[in-house]
Amino acid sequence: MTEKEWLGEDNQLGIDIWKNKYCYEGEDFEAWLDRICGGDSEVINLVKNKKFLFGGRILSNRGLQNKGKKVSLSNCYVIEPPEDEIESIFECATKLARTYSYGGGCGVDISKLSPRGARINNAAKHTSGSVSFMELYSLVTELIGQNGRRGALMISIDCSHPDVEEFINLKTDLNKVTKANISVRIDHEFMEAVKANKEYLLHFTRKETGEKIERLVNARDLFHHIAETNWDYAEPGALFWDRICSWNLLSNTKEFSYAGVNPCAEEPLPAGGSCLLGSMNLSEFVINPFTDNASFDFAEFKKCVKTCVGALNDVLEEGLPLHPLKEQQESVAAWRQIGLGIMGLADMLLKLGLTYGEADAVELCDRIGFAMADSAIAASAMLAKKHGAYPKCNIEEIMSTPFFKANTSEGTIELVKKYGLRNSQLLTIAPTGTLSTMLGISGGIEPIYANFYERKTESLHGTDVYYKVYTPIVKQFMLDFNISDDSHLPSYFVTAMTLDYRQRINMQAAWQQHIDASISSTVNVPNSFTVEETESLYMYAYDCGLKGVTIYRDGCKRTGILSSDEKPKSVTAGDGLGRGEIILVTDDVIGKKRKLITGCGSLHCIALFDPNTGALLETYLSKGSTGGCNNFMIGLSRMISISARGGIDIYTIIDQLNSTGSCPSYTVRRATKQDTSKGSCCPMAVGNALLDMYNEVQRELAEKNGTEPKKQPPKKAPKPKAVKNINKESILCPQCGEPLVFEGGCNVCKSCGWSKCF
Repeated sequence: MTEKEWLGEDNQLGIDIWKNKYCYEGEDFEAWLDRICGGDSEVINLVKNKKFLFGGRILSNRGLQNKGKKVSLSNCYVIEPPEDEIESIFECATKLARTYSYGGGCGVDISKLSPRGARINNAAKHTSGSVSFMELYSLVTELIGQNGRRGALMISIDCSHPDVEEFINLKTDLNKVTKANISVRIDHEFMEAVKANKEYLLHFTRKETGEKIERLVNARDLFHHIAETNWDYAEPGALFWDRICSWNLLSNTKEFSYAGVNPCAEEPLPAGGSCLLGSMNLSEFVINPFTDNASFDFAEFKKCVKTCVGALNDVLEEGLPLHPLKEQQESVAAWRQIGLGIMGLADMLLKLGLTYGEADAVELCDRIGFAMADSAIAASAMLAKKHGAYPKCNIEEIMSTPFFKANTSEGTIELVKKYGLRNSQLLTIAPTGTLSTMLGISGGIEPIYANFYERKTESLHGTDVYYKVYTPIVKQFMLDFNISDDSHLPSYFVTAMTLDYRQRINMQAAWQQHIDASISSTVNVPNSFTVEETESLYMYAYDCGLKGVTIYRDGCKRTGILSSDEKPKSVTAGDGLGRGEIILVTDDVIGKKRKLITGCGSLHCIALFDPNTGALLETYLSKGSTGGCNNFMIGLSRMISISARGGIDIYTIIDQLNSTGSCPSYTVRRATKQDTSKGSCCPMAVGNALLDMYNEVQRELAEKNGTEPKKQPPKKAPKPKAVKNINKESILCPQCGEPLVFEGGCNVCKSCGWSKCF
C-alpha cells in the first residue's frame, strides 16, 4: 500500500501532511507503517483501515531513537509547579526548555508563587507577583524549537489566588504571554458562591515569612469577569478542578495528586507526568453508512480498544528512557498513564443519520463511551496479569472510586480485583486537529465546523471566481446521493455555529462520564453570543459535570493574537501583480508531468498551469531511485514556483535556467549513454521540459476555445495592480491565507493542514 492508496488519490492535503509532518527522510508508506507500529500486525491493520492513529509525536518519532535522535514519544507533560523561590522559578524554565527540545508540550501551575506585593527578604522588598513570571515561561516556549515549530504551553492558577484577577486580565494585552494558553482552576466552593451571590476569599500564606494575604471578592463578579474575558479573548479557559480530582481511577489514592494540565487541557497529570496519545476513528465503525440499516459495530470497536491499549503500553515501555527529565522517567514508570481517545464523532453521527446533540445521538455516545471505558479497563487488567500492575497500584482504592463503579461490567470488576491495572490513567479525548485533517474526518468530539468553505480566487485574466470546498463527509454524501445544492442536505447536517450551546455541552458531558482524564474541546459560538450567555454556558457546563470548558466567539479579539506576528504568505491576485503579490494556487489547475534523464540519473518534473490562461503556477521536482541532490531539486522547484506565482512569465524563468552553464556529468552521460534530456545541465533540462509542457497546455486550451495557441512571450510588463488588503478581523492561515477554524484549543487550517495550539 502507498500513502495515496491509504489516504485517497484526491486527498492531496492529507498526503502533504503525511509527507511533511510524519514521514522520515523520504521513507515509503510501508516502512513508515512498520516503524510507527513497531511491526505489530494488528496495529498495522487498524492504521491501514483508518480505525486508529497514534498521537503526532509517535507518528513522527517512534523508532528514531535508533538513529541517534533525542526525541520523546509523549505529546505532553506537566512540569512540577515552581516553589515560591527564585531558584525554583528559573529551574522550571530550564525544565520547560529541555522538554520542548525533545518535542513535548508542557503545562505548569503557578499557584504556589507569592502574589504581587508580598514581602520578600531581598533587595526588592516586595515580590512582583506570580503573574510576572508568565512572560518568562512564554519566552522560553517561543525560543525553543520543535522541528520547525514552537513549543506549546499551558499556565494555570487557582481561583483562590490573590493574583487571579491580574492573571485573567493579562492576555487582554495582545502582546503579552503570546505563546501560552491560560486557564483558571475553579473549585466547587467558588461555583456555589457564584450561585448564591456570596463573597469568596482570595488567600495565600507565604511559607518563608508566614505572611497571610487575604481579600474578599464577590464571587459572581469574579465569575462574570472570567466569562467576559473568555467571551472577548477566548481565554482564560475554566478548569473545574474538584471534578478533575474526583472523577478518575486515582481519586481515592492518597499519595496521588494532579499538578496541572497539558497545553490543550485534555490531560490532568501529576508533577513530571506525561501521556502517550492515540485516537480511534469512530466513523470507520459504522456498518451500512447513510442507509436506514446503518449501525455501530460495538464488537469490532471493543476489539479495537483492547488492541490500542496494548499498543500504547508498548510505546510507553519503549519510550521510558526517552523522556528528557529524570523526574519524568520516574513519574511515568510509577503511574504509567496512557491516553486513548476518539475522533470522527461528527462523521459517525452523519453516517448513522443522527443529529449531533439530540437525545438519540447523546444516548448512543453514552453507550459507546461505556463500552470504551469498560473495555480499556479490562484490557489494562489483562496486561497487569501478564506484566504486572503499575508500581503504585492499590486495587481497593481503584475499585472504590466513583468513576470505576460507573464504568465497569461484572466481568471487568473481577479482572481488576484479581490482577489490578497496568495503567493508572487510560482515556482522554485530544484535539486531533492535524490527524483528522489528514484523514479527512471531523476532529475529537467536535461537530463539523461548516458544511463548506467558500473561497474566492481571481484567474490571471482578472475575473473573480467564487466556489465552495465541501467538508469531506458532506462531499461524500452529496456524491453518493447526487446532490448538487447543499441546501438540500438532510436536517441532521448541523454545524458548530447552528448548534445550541446546550447540545454541545450535552455531548461533551456524555463522553466525560466515561473519560478518566479530560477532554480538549472548544465550544464555537457566533459573534452575536452575549457575555450573559457565556456565563450561562459556564454554569451549565459545571452542572453537567464537565472537567473544563472554553468558548471561541466568532470575530472576538483573539483574532489579534493570530494576526499580530504571522501574516499569510499568499494573497489572491490577478493579472498584473504589484510588488510582493503572490498568486494563490487553487485546486482547479492543469497538471503535466515529464521524466527527465540527467547526468546524475532520473528526474521527475511536475508542473501546474492556470486553467484559463495556461500560465505556469507551480513546479515540483524530485529525483528517481538515482539522480542528484533531492534538497537541491526541492529548492529549485520552490524558487521556480514562487517566481511564477509572483508574476514572472515562463520565458523569463526559462531564460534564467538556460543561463546556468554546462554540467560535466551531464556531458559524460550524453557522450556515453546518449539518453539525456535536452539541455546541458539539470536546470536547463527542467527549463526545456517546462516550455514543452507550457506549449502543450496552450495547444489544448486553444483547441478548447477555438483560438490560436499562445507561443510568444509578452512584449511588455503587465500593468501594476494594488495589493489586496487583508481584513484584520479575519482569522487567516499564515501558511496559505485561508480562514482558520478554532477546534479543541487549536487553530486548524482545513485548506493546507497547518495547525497551532495556543
